[in-house]
Amino acid sequence: MASGDPAYPPPVANLPPVGFEMYPRLPTDTGEGGDNAEVKYNNQGQNEQNTDSDPEDENPCTPLQDQKRERHESLYFHHDKSKKIDYVLTYTEEPVTKKTEEKNNARLSFIAALNEEGIEVEEAQMRDRDDVIGCYKIHTPWKVLCRLAEFANVKMPLKVNDIIPAENWFDRIPHPFKMEDGIFPEEPNYFTAVFQRDHIEQFIIKDKETFFTPTQRSRLVYQVLLRCKYGSGKVGIKRLLNNGTFNAAYPLHDGDFSFEGSVLVDGAKNERHLLYEFWARPRRYYKYQPLDLIAKYFGEKVGIYFAWLGFYTEFLIPAAIVGFIAFIYGCFTMIGDKLSDEVCNGAVGEEVMCPLCDKLCPYWHLKESCSTIRATHLFDNAGTVFFSIFMAIWATTFLEFWKRLQNEIDYDWDLFGFEEEEEQIRPEFEAKAKQSRVNPITQLVEPFMPSYFKIPRIIVAFTPMLFMILIVLAAVFGVILYRISIVLVFAQIDDGRFQSYSKIITSATAAFLNLLAIQIMNIVYTKLAVILTNLECPRTNTEYEDSFTFKMFLFQFVNYYSSIFYIAFFKGKLQNLPNDFITIGGTKVRQEECSQGGCINELTIQLIIIMLGKQILNNCMEFLIPKAKKFFREYGLCGFCSGKKPEDLGEAGETGTGNQLSQWEKDYYLADEGPLGLFSEYLEMVIQFGFITIFVAAFPLAPFFAFLNNVVEIRLDAYKFTTQMRRPIPARAQDIGAWFSILNGIAAISVVTNAFIVAFTSEFIPREVYKWAVSPNHTIIGYTNFSLSTFYVADFASDQVSVVDSPGIVDPATCRFRGHFTHEGIPGNHSGPDESVYVRTMLYWHIVAAKVAFVIAFEHLVFFIKFVVAYAIPDMTSEVGDQIRREQYLQREALYSAETKRSKDDEED
Repeated sequence: MASGDPAYPPPVANLPPVGFEMYPRLPTDTGEGGDNAEVKYNNQGQNEQNTDSDPEDENPCTPLQDQKRERHESLYFHHDKSKKIDYVLTYTEEPVTKKTEEKNNARLSFIAALNEEGIEVEEAQMRDRDDVIGCYKIHTPWKVLCRLAEFANVKMPLKVNDIIPAENWFDRIPHPFKMEDGIFPEEPNYFTAVFQRDHIEQFIIKDKETFFTPTQRSRLVYQVLLRCKYGSGKVGIKRLLNNGTFNAAYPLHDGDFSFEGSVLVDGAKNERHLLYEFWARPRRYYKYQPLDLIAKYFGEKVGIYFAWLGFYTEFLIPAAIVGFIAFIYGCFTMIGDKLSDEVCNGAVGEEVMCPLCDKLCPYWHLKESCSTIRATHLFDNAGTVFFSIFMAIWATTFLEFWKRLQNEIDYDWDLFGFEEEEEQIRPEFEAKAKQSRVNPITQLVEPFMPSYFKIPRIIVAFTPMLFMILIVLAAVFGVILYRISIVLVFAQIDDGRFQSYSKIITSATAAFLNLLAIQIMNIVYTKLAVILTNLECPRTNTEYEDSFTFKMFLFQFVNYYSSIFYIAFFKGKLQNLPNDFITIGGTKVRQEECSQGGCINELTIQLIIIMLGKQILNNCMEFLIPKAKKFFREYGLCGFCSGKKPEDLGEAGETGTGNQLSQWEKDYYLADEGPLGLFSEYLEMVIQFGFITIFVAAFPLAPFFAFLNNVVEIRLDAYKFTTQMRRPIPARAQDIGAWFSILNGIAAISVVTNAFIVAFTSEFIPREVYKWAVSPNHTIIGYTNFSLSTFYVADFASDQVSVVDSPGIVDPATCRFRGHFTHEGIPGNHSGPDESVYVRTMLYWHIVAAKVAFVIAFEHLVFFIKFVVAYAIPDMTSEVGDQIRREQYLQREALYSAETKRSKDDEED
C-alpha cells in the first residue's frame, strides 16, 4: 500500500535552511531494501554514482559480506524482497462486538493515515494457539525517509574524517580485556551535517538503500507513528496501544542470536548474533564492551547506559581494593584490640548492666556483649576515617572523568547539541496544549502551555508523592517499634550465649522487614509516579524523563535510606537514664539505644542486608521475569500442558514453511522493554552509588560487592537485551540525563554523612578524646569504664525494679549504663534539697565539641580536595577540542562550497 508524498507534518515541516554542523559519526549500517528511484549524487568532488541499477550490484564490500552474514528473508516484505521492514504493528483478532468493531475501524483509519504519509504497509497473520495475531509490516520509501530526516534534523555523513586520532598508550600493551582483532571490522569515520534535501549532493551517498541505518529508519518511522492523526482528531500509536487496538509495536531484530558452529570460523550471521557471542555471554565478563555496535544496534540511549555502567564498574576497582584493604586492617587489628579484651577477658566485663525494661528484664554482665564489640571493631577503626576521605575524593574523580568520557562519546556518536536541535515536542503535550506561540529560536509556531495551567498540574502531581513519603516514614517507625518490642522479648530469655547475639539478631530481622517494606512500596509508587508524570504533561521526552526521575529518586531515597539514616544519626543519640521508660503493650521499655560498641555495628548489618538483598532480588527478577514473560507468551498454560511448541502452533508464514516462524513472529513472543525503558536500570545503579558513598564509613566492603554485582549486571542486561527482549525503540540521548545531577548531589551529601558517621555514630572521636585528654599514658586502656556511668538501683520506681532472677547477680546496689553522667544528691531521694539527680559531665560536652570540630574540619578538607580535583580534570580532552575547532573550519568551507556551486548553477540556468 503506497500513496503520495504530502508534507509532513504540515504545521512544522517548513523548516528554514539550516547550516551544516559537522561531527564525526559511527559508520553507517549496510541494511537492504527500499524503492529504486533514480538519484545522482556528487559527494563533494567524488565520482558521480547512479543508483538506478540493482542495489545488490552497487553496494560496496561491507562487514556484513566480509563476515559471511546472511540476508534474512523474513526481514523484508513477503511480496517484494527489496522492501525492508522498518516497524511492526500487531493486534489480536477478537469476536465481533461493538467494541471490537471500533478497534478495527481505528486500525484501518490509522493504517490509511500512514498511507497518506507515504508509508507502505503489508499485512500478515499467524495463529497463536486459539488466537489469530494480525500484523502490519511497515516500510518507509526513500523519499519519505529524506523528508522525515530533514524534519528531525538527522545528521548524515558529509565528509570522511581526515583527523588522525591519538593512540591510547594502554592499547599498546597486550592485555586480556581487549576484544580479539578482526571481530569488529573497522569502518570509515565521517564528519556529518544536518540532512537537507536541497543539499543532498553534499552528502556521501554510496547507496540510498543503505544511507539510513536500520536504527535511523526505525526511529523516523516511530516519530510518524507517534504523530499520525486518525479518526476524529485522535493522535498517535500510544493511544492505540493503551486501549488495546494494537497489542504491540516494535522494530525487528535482524535475525536469530544463536547458530550452530563456531562464530570464529563461520562468522557472525548478523549483528545480533555478534552481540550475543562477544558481549552477552557470561564468559566474556572480563572483556571490553563493543559500545559502538551496541549504540548502532539498540540506539545511542542504550549505548550511553552501557558506556556509563561499564565506566562506573571499572572505576569501582580502586575503591574495592582500598575498601578491602581497610577491612583486612580491621581484621588484623581486631585480634589484639584492647577494648575487646577489656570487655571479654578483663574485670570491666563483670560490670553489672542496668535492665533494658522494667520488672521483666534481668540485670546482665557487660561481657555478654563481647561478640558485638569484637565485630564492631571490623568497621570502627582508624582505617574508616582514611577510607571515608578516599571515597569522597573517588566520587568526585569518577564524575569528572565520566564527563570527559561522555564528551568523547557525544563526539564519536554524533550527539553534540542533540537536545537543542533534534528533540521534538511530545505528542501528548501537543494534544493537551490548547495554546500556541512562536518559538523564539526557530520562529515556528508550536504548542504552548502557560504557567497558570502548568503550575496547578505540578502541585497536584507532587502532593501524592509527599503523602507516599509519609507512608514510608510510618513504615520506618513501625520497624523501630518492632526493634524495641523484640529487645523486650529477647531480654527475658535466660541464656547468656543467646544474649551475646541478641542485638545482631534484632538488627538482622528488622533489616529484612525493612527490605520487604521497601520492595512493596517500590511497586506501588512506580505505578503512581507514571500517572503523576503523565498528569504533569512535560513538553519533551527529556523533560518527561527528568520529571519522572526526580519523583522516583526522591521517593526511593527516602524509601531505601530512611531506616539507615535513623540508625546512623538518631538512634541512641539522646541518651536517657535507666529509669526513663516508654510504654509498649503495657510494658515499660527503655528507648532504643546502641550496643556497648556503638551503633556502627547495627548500621553495618542494615547496610549489608538492604544493599546485598536488593542486588540479589533485582538480578533474579531481571533474569527470571523476561524469561517468564517469553515462556508464557510462547506457550501459555494450555500450550504448556499440551506440550505444544510455538512452531507447531503457527500458521504457514511468509516463507511458506509452516513450522518456521518469521522474524516478526519470533519477536512477538519476546518481552517488551516497558514504558519505563532504562529507568529501573539507572535507578538501581544510582541507589547503589548512594550505598557505597553516603554510608561507606560503616561498610568498607560496599564497593567490592558493588563491583561484583555490576560485573554480573552488565552481562545480565546484555543477555536480556539481546535474547529476551524485543528490539527497543532506537532512541537517542546526549547524556545520562538527570541522573548526573543526582550523582553529583549524592557525592556532596556523602561528604557530610561520612563525617557525621565517623564523628557521631562510631566511637572514633570519644576514644581519641579519652586517649589524649583523659588517659594518663595516652592509651585506650580503661576507655570502656570511662564510657559507662553509674546508676543507683534505689532510684528505680517501685514498679520498675527487676523481679527476674539474674544469673550470678544478687541485689546489686548499682548498675552501669552507656553515657557520661555524674550523680548528685542521695540515692532514692526524689524530692528536697538532696534530690537524687544525674547530670552530664563536662567531658561529655568536650566530646560533643570535638565531634563538631571533626565534622567541620573533615568536610572543609574534603570539599577543598574535591574542588581541586574537579578543577584539575578538564571536561573535554584537548584532542576533542582540536577536532571541534577543525570541524568549525570545515563547516565554513562546506557552506561556502555549497553556496558557490548553487550560484554557478543558477547562472547557467
